Amino acid sequence: MSFFALTREELGGDADIVLVTGDAYVDHPSFGIAIIGHILEANGYKVGIIPRPDVKDGNAFKVFGRPRIGFFINSGNMDSMVNNYTVAKRKRKEDVYAPGNKYGGRPDYALTVYGRAIKKAYPDVPLIAGGMEASLRRLGHYDYWSDSVKRSVLLDCEADLLCWGMGERSDLEIANALAAGTPVRDITWVRGTVWKTETPPDDAIILPSYEDICKDKKKYCRSFMRQYENCDAITAKPLAERYVHDNCYVIVNPPQGPLTTEEMDAVYDLPYERTYHPIYESQGGISAISEVKFSLASNRGCFGACSFCAITFHQGRTISVRSHESLIKEAELLTKLPDFKGYIHDVGGPTANFRHPSCQKQLKYGVCKDRQCLGQTPCPNLEADHTDYIELLRKLRQIKGVKKVFVRSGIRFDYILQDPNGEKFVNELVKHHVSGQLKVAPEHVSDHVLNLMGKPKHEVFLDFRKKYFDANRKAGMDQYLVPYFISSHPGCTLNDAIELAEYLRDIRSTPEQVQDFYPTPGTLSTCMYYTGMDPRTMKPIYVAKDPREKELQRCLMQYRIPENAARVREALRKAGRLDLIGNGPKCLVPPAPNERQDQKKRGPGQRGTPVSRRNGKTQKGTLGRGSRKK
Repeated sequence: MSFFALTREELGGDADIVLVTGDAYVDHPSFGIAIIGHILEANGYKVGIIPRPDVKDGNAFKVFGRPRIGFFINSGNMDSMVNNYTVAKRKRKEDVYAPGNKYGGRPDYALTVYGRAIKKAYPDVPLIAGGMEASLRRLGHYDYWSDSVKRSVLLDCEADLLCWGMGERSDLEIANALAAGTPVRDITWVRGTVWKTETPPDDAIILPSYEDICKDKKKYCRSFMRQYENCDAITAKPLAERYVHDNCYVIVNPPQGPLTTEEMDAVYDLPYERTYHPIYESQGGISAISEVKFSLASNRGCFGACSFCAITFHQGRTISVRSHESLIKEAELLTKLPDFKGYIHDVGGPTANFRHPSCQKQLKYGVCKDRQCLGQTPCPNLEADHTDYIELLRKLRQIKGVKKVFVRSGIRFDYILQDPNGEKFVNELVKHHVSGQLKVAPEHVSDHVLNLMGKPKHEVFLDFRKKYFDANRKAGMDQYLVPYFISSHPGCTLNDAIELAEYLRDIRSTPEQVQDFYPTPGTLSTCMYYTGMDPRTMKPIYVAKDPREKELQRCLMQYRIPENAARVREALRKAGRLDLIGNGPKCLVPPAPNERQDQKKRGPGQRGTPVSRRNGKTQKGTLGRGSRKK
């Protein structure tokens, strides 16, 4: 096996570039640090990696000595605070990106901690920050865990440059400029980067100052929308955010353009070992690899416009895809791995069934700033077509050694319904690519909440649900449909939560897990949560922030669990829905013991047996919900 060096001895001398990450080192293209490392190495640079440095050790960042070009750092595959804490702000018990799932090796606000430590050790060595934490915190942003508006992480981590979005082009361009002798302070032209200056560029859009967005939530909303609308490579302009106290402007350059198919293929054709470094074997390995080891990344970007998702803010709305040939080559490689059992676990990306741009117009003029491709009303210019994806899946399942090809990453069911030949895709999906259950994300049933979420109306999901079960019956199959729902999203009241509970009652479903809304940096929904306004309309919206109410909304989704009965009754009383407390078939929860006599006087009914619906048939049990980060 050939892995990047983790020590100076393995590298055989001084490093050109040292990569630092909060994750354990996994040499797989689902890990950003592995991609960047291979790209730099393929272009002639000697690369060393410091994974999960012990920040209490003063020599942790001196493993390779002083690098010739610089340090490139990230906090890992996800924001360190999301990785470290649940939505209830409790420390997680495990870290799947750590050896043996052991929690505790990644500091809070890891990018800031790593950057400051490196600058202390090597103050004059160029420091480049990147990854998800850098990308989503590139300007002033609301931080849920401290309940405050934080500065651009560029300033907090003391980096010289910050890369946002996918970093293949920008990291290499920066490395080449530094290698050519360009001072890091002069590297201001690279797309997809953030830098600071005392005077903003003439063509920059001047955002409200950091001090202003801390004091005025309307200005925060307006600033966020300008950022959100400037994520397209064709239409975006530089953004400038002033920091009065620091006497500087933070400048966000327009994004890099989406990778071409040839560039995407080249990225995934690099010589990855496709597993974690052997040093972790004795510590229990790295479990995060199990989710992606036998999966194929087909695309990047997403025009789905879910308000609670940061993909638009990070990767943009324009789709990049790999060629069939590249994906087939990788699939054939997977079949040769000793632990391959014949199953490709996924062929997808942010949204699996997006394999081409939403319309041809955006390739010339950019994505629309004032219109979404999907949402509650799909754009009339939307080009919904699954022909290429169907052809790809057919080719993959014909590969020798492949027993089954699953689609497990998210699909947009509303996009399927927009395809004139969508029924063909549903039939193909049901017959060949569902592993007993298909997970979809309607997220709610209340149309006004769905509108704030950027999701289609509830009737659209009902239409897809019918088509899914019809396809199962046609194929003679018996498979689950597992819907994901979110509680306490901005705009969602107790009455909306009750409406969702009544829907779950009617389809006889009990989610095994409930996803409470998690306000993470870089999303429209987080802006709504912090400001109490929809930044698209500037209209006020209701936000459930009280922990007790959030708990009640969660419990309503799992009203059949006996331990939740008292809280469900509390929620129903608060909402004035006493009609749902009782023993009748439409009731959500029985009366409390001291209320039973009164209920008998009103006339008892018989409470229905908790069951689930599978392929339209009634069966005992509960409908599994799968797992999501909470």
